[in-house]
Amino acid sequence: MHSLPYWRLSGFYFFHFAVIGAFVPYWTLYLQSLTFSAVQIGILMSLLLVTRIFAPAVWGWLADHTGRRMLVVQFAALGGFVSFIGFFFGHSFAWIFLAMLLMSFCWSAALPLIEAVTLSHLRDKTDRYGQIRSWGSVGFILAVVGVGYLLDRVGIVWLLWVVLALKLGILVFSRSVPESEVIGESVDQESVRQLCQRPEVLAFLFSSLLMIFAHGVYYTFFSIYLVEHGYDKGFVGWLWAIGVICEIGVFFLMPWMMRRFSLRLILMFSFACAVLRFLMIGWGVEWVAVIVCAQVLHAATYGAHHVAAMMLVHHFFQGRHQAKGQTIYTSVSYGLGGTLGAILSGSAWDNLGAETTFTISAVSALLGMILVAWKVKMIKYQGYK
Repeated sequence: MHSLPYWRLSGFYFFHFAVIGAFVPYWTLYLQSLTFSAVQIGILMSLLLVTRIFAPAVWGWLADHTGRRMLVVQFAALGGFVSFIGFFFGHSFAWIFLAMLLMSFCWSAALPLIEAVTLSHLRDKTDRYGQIRSWGSVGFILAVVGVGYLLDRVGIVWLLWVVLALKLGILVFSRSVPESEVIGESVDQESVRQLCQRPEVLAFLFSSLLMIFAHGVYYTFFSIYLVEHGYDKGFVGWLWAIGVICEIGVFFLMPWMMRRFSLRLILMFSFACAVLRFLMIGWGVEWVAVIVCAQVLHAATYGAHHVAAMMLVHHFFQGRHQAKGQTIYTSVSYGLGGTLGAILSGSAWDNLGAETTFTISAVSALLGMILVAWKVKMIKYQGYK
């Protein structure tokens, strides 16, 4: 009898996204405390994403070569923990750049491989994916709110100790998740290259790139933007948490939504919400109610989009192509799209201003919606096996 390691998978997601909750919203404030410019901060934050262009392929090849995906995750978790210690020993731009490059290279291995492992453990019960993934959102909320209040009371340097402790949690849980069996072969005998050349797959991947590109300014400068407009760090933490709380609700609603709406329609809706959200953030920062409503839309722009995207990756890349499909999706969307979003947002922030930069993100999301409507087929979720 196949036993689902529900709590071990959930624990890994919890600590993985708790690190993101502690790191991404506040790391820019730490870098700002080191007197780095907006362009330098954009470059450094882009390393979290630029490594996803090539690193997932390296880790994915290693996982396929060894046949032990969780062993690779454990090795990467150890590397991420050790490389993060480097931040305690230097503060120059070159040193921080090197430490972030090494940490990001190791960190990029975890998520695409654990996604493939989780979907393999779920087998034909992939509608339970959202329940497991929601624990990552819980970890994010606790971290982003707790760290926000902590940094209102202590120095920003304490962020280093919090993130290091959470990375230790990732390392511990990486050793508890069992390997999963790869179920079945691809439905057809197409190679990964042939699959990626399908028009609907190309459109899906490029639209995902546009969505993550649109979020580049949000993940890089949202906290700085709010603090500059008089929001305290504790409230900034709650604003991040509001989005993720709504995201959790969507994770539990997605099985119901996928039974009633096509994945194409869910994606289009998420892109439409992204257009509205980034315009609200860019032009409505002075009004708390507008920013709160914009954060509620995170449920669609990340939550609904992410689950629908995972189901499409699982649909397009089946059997022996599952891990490769996850790494390709991560490399194209979070790697290339996220890198361009972070770097270009830094330049646009300095030269065009915050309002225009968020408007560019809205236009990017609009282009992604048009691409999905044009090329992605009306695929209904059927509990992919």
